[in-house]
This record gives sequence, C-alpha cells and structure tokens, in this order.
Amino acid sequence: QVQLVESGGGLMQAGGSLRLSCAASGRTYAMGWFRQAPGKEREFVAAISWSGGSTRYADSVKDRFTISRDSAKNTVYLQMNSLKPEDTAVYYCAADRHLYRLVVVTTVNEYAYWGQGTQVTVSS
Repeated sequence: QVQLVESGGGLMQAGGSLRLSCAASGRTYAMGWFRQAPGKEREFVAAISWSGGSTRYADSVKDRFTISRDSAKNTVYLQMNSLKPEDTAVYYCAADRHLYRLVVVTTVNEYAYWGQGTQVTVSS
C-alpha cells in the first residue's frame, strides 16, 4: 500500500512560482501530478519514472513546470514557474499502479494511489 501526502499549495499572483511536494510511503513507483479545476475533469500535468530518468509534461505546462524526485526522501516535487490564472486547480500526486514500469504514463486510470490534493490558486 502506498500513501501520498501533498503540500505546498497556496495563493500566488500570476507570474509567480510555487513548489509542490509529495511524500510517499512504501515502495518506489513512477509518479505523476494531475490537477482538477472546478467543473472540469482531472487532467495530466507531469510524470516522472521510478528512476527519475524520464519525464513527461502536458503541453500547457511544458517549459514552465518541472517534476523531480528525491529517492532518498521518497519525495516528488513539482516546481511551477510563470504561473497563470488557468493553472488554478486542486493538484494531486499519484503513484503508478505498476511497480518499475519502464515507460511514463499519462492517463488517470494508470495510477492506482492518490494523495488528498492541494489547492493552487493563481490570481490575475
């Protein structure tokens, strides 16, 4: 069983930066960040392989967001720069349902473990 705890959300003005953290218990999995805005479906943001050697990003956040992981701390980070009002959402971290999967996946159904979510609000 994997338990995930997110932190680091908050209120930020457009153009600012925030860093989200996701502390994981249990074994090492590929990890992803997703977000869900009011009235919208949960969408993929970024993901990183279990080794940290491979990453993927949604087009909407590419070149602004960076996902990374500290294996010693079993923690995944999402550095968010140049924030926009449309980044406003609840952000969730998630762990891949398959241990040591070789590819990074981006669909909600491929992630079996989810954190409680952290609110990110970007004002214009």
